[in-house]
Amino acid sequence: MRVIAGIARSIPLKAPKGDHTRPTIDKHKETLFNCLSERLYDSVFVDLYSGSGAIGIEALSRGAKRAYFIENNTEAVNCIKENLNKTRLSDKAVLKKGDAKTFLLNGLPEKADIVFMDPPFAEHAEVHIIPLIVSNNLLSEEGIIVVECESGTKFDYLEDLGLNIYKVKDYKSCSHVFIERASNELIP
Repeated sequence: MRVIAGIARSIPLKAPKGDHTRPTIDKHKETLFNCLSERLYDSVFVDLYSGSGAIGIEALSRGAKRAYFIENNTEAVNCIKENLNKTRLSDKAVLKKGDAKTFLLNGLPEKADIVFMDPPFAEHAEVHIIPLIVSNNLLSEEGIIVVECESGTKFDYLEDLGLNIYKVKDYKSCSHVFIERASNELIP
């Protein structure tokens, strides 16, 4: 696992031991960031369920102005710290140890342009997390949510939240689902 592009390009990243995390493979990460390229520069990026921090670090390497890393596992948090130091991106990072739901309930000091989440597939946490993002008004006007999930995951509740899916990237084992506001009038 490594940083693919940007100022930290080719720097290898450490992954936490065990099966607590499921790192996004480089090919999927490259596709994800190709889809995000126009939105990334000078953005506020939130990496929920950060694991190794590879996604948020990639965002910073490619020009995000700040990234928030939210991770509950102590070993993973230590791994993120090590990876941020190794890539020299710590000054643009805010690392929070804790539950994603609690973090979102407490809010962000600034609006997020991109919220990326890769929760454990079996938990289907996105069903609870996406409504929190909306109800706490955490997205910037043009902000988006990207969910890494099992292929075929249902998002039929998005319309009620004033959101819609604008792109899906399917892979063999998972999908990236890109979500935006259906209308600026529906969400404050």
